[in-house]
Amino acid sequence: MTTEEKTTTQEAPKKPADNRRAGPGGARPERQRNQRRRGGRRGARPRPEFDQKIVDIRRVTRVVRGGRRFSFSVSMVAGDKKGSVGVGIGKAGDTALAIEKALRNAKKNMITVKLSNDGSIPYEINAKYASSQVLLMPAPGKGVVAGSSVRTVLELAGIKEVGAKLVTRSKNKLNNARAVIKALSEIPGTTKKK
Repeated sequence: MTTEEKTTTQEAPKKPADNRRAGPGGARPERQRNQRRRGGRRGARPRPEFDQKIVDIRRVTRVVRGGRRFSFSVSMVAGDKKGSVGVGIGKAGDTALAIEKALRNAKKNMITVKLSNDGSIPYEINAKYASSQVLLMPAPGKGVVAGSSVRTVLELAGIKEVGAKLVTRSKNKLNNARAVIKALSEIPGTTKKK
């Protein structure tokens, strides 16, 4: 074998093999997946009909012969910030299921509040539900002056100028929220949704 033949039979040095396969167009598969994820074909999710806020989540226990059974109890407020608001409760073995049940219950117990032009209530209202007692007063120019679950109910109802005071010492958030619903339902023109 001559030197000329030796040089022609030797090949160029090989580059290290790339284990990743290139897809159509030369792009790597992971890059394609990421592009698919970012620019999804699905449109934006439609906005839910009601805003919702969880007031309280508790883990409750039932004692049976075999031991203890745990489940979750969720208290929720749902409203559209245009006058409609409701309080609901849901119980299930899973939190997601309990939240879904609470939302359904809140929609079922919804009221439509008749608000004044400035987004307030017409006069002072006092209402009692179980051991919770709440006092609502118009507060022009002050915004929502309330705390705890009372504030949640008032904000989701769309009331902007109101002051609230919990008269009793009850810490039960569900009863406090229901006391506010009862107070708002006493306003003339308020209707219960079907």
